[in-house]
Amino acid sequence: MPEMSQRPGNRLMDRPEYKSKPKPLTRGPDATVFDAVSAMSDKNYGSVMIVDGDEKVIGVVTERDIMNKLVGKGLDAKTTKLSEIMTTDPRLARETDDLIDWLRIMSNERFRRLPVVDADGRIKVVFTQGDFVSYSWPELVYQARSMATATVTKNWPFFLIGGGIALYSIVMVIVVSAL
Repeated sequence: MPEMSQRPGNRLMDRPEYKSKPKPLTRGPDATVFDAVSAMSDKNYGSVMIVDGDEKVIGVVTERDIMNKLVGKGLDAKTTKLSEIMTTDPRLARETDDLIDWLRIMSNERFRRLPVVDADGRIKVVFTQGDFVSYSWPELVYQARSMATATVTKNWPFFLIGGGIALYSIVMVIVVSAL
């Protein structure tokens, strides 16, 4: 897993969605695609996390995987195992990872589902791009304002010097124009 910053308040586990999300749908690698699709349909889920005996994520099967790797190839859902069509070694986030980091990674790498695991690597929740949309503009503006304030405060002497030079320049332009 990539090393992520861990700013309190921005961690995945601090988001309201983390606490309110239902338990992810999981199956073992030997379960059939038919079993997984039935469960996905019952729960209206778009994916199933493939886990080993310790509930550690070893793969992901999405609706797109089912369409492209099963239906598109004419395979039988009742005999095809999830291990045959799963995406192996998916990107996994730790629950203490920073939300903004993963928002950027998901956008850049173009994937829509992010399994989130605890310190032991066990699946906790699955964040989707839709969950990140709830990270609203006011929150982003607040963060930008906080970062700008921290930058100005840290560099206050430079802003004073720059402001003084700008004010002096304006006064000189007015004085020279008046002559």
